[in-house]
Amino acid sequence: MTNNDRLAMLRKAVADLGSQAKVGKRLGYSSATVSQVLSNSYGGQLDQFLTRVEEVFGTAEMNCPILGAIALPACVSERRKPFTTANPHRVRMYQTCRKCPYNTDDHSED
Repeated sequence: MTNNDRLAMLRKAVADLGSQAKVGKRLGYSSATVSQVLSNSYGGQLDQFLTRVEEVFGTAEMNCPILGAIALPACVSERRKPFTTANPHRVRMYQTCRKCPYNTDDHSED
């Protein structure tokens, strides 16, 4: 997906939710950031922001080796759940997600 596709997804999310503030809250960014991105004046890491847009509002289907076909937002949600050794499924998901090519999370501290 291109940045233009992600920008279109962002515009649609603002139209669907009715405000930049609501979209920003779902993304974990301020409404000012959403406004700056839409007006092409954002000085931050645009790729990182647009990746987050796709993670939250995307409809792409991922082929999870454990769960099968799942939507990208579900993939992101699963891989960001906390690790626990008390649940064998979480252990397996944690190990698999960290190596997954769909995983855009930063693991540079590993």
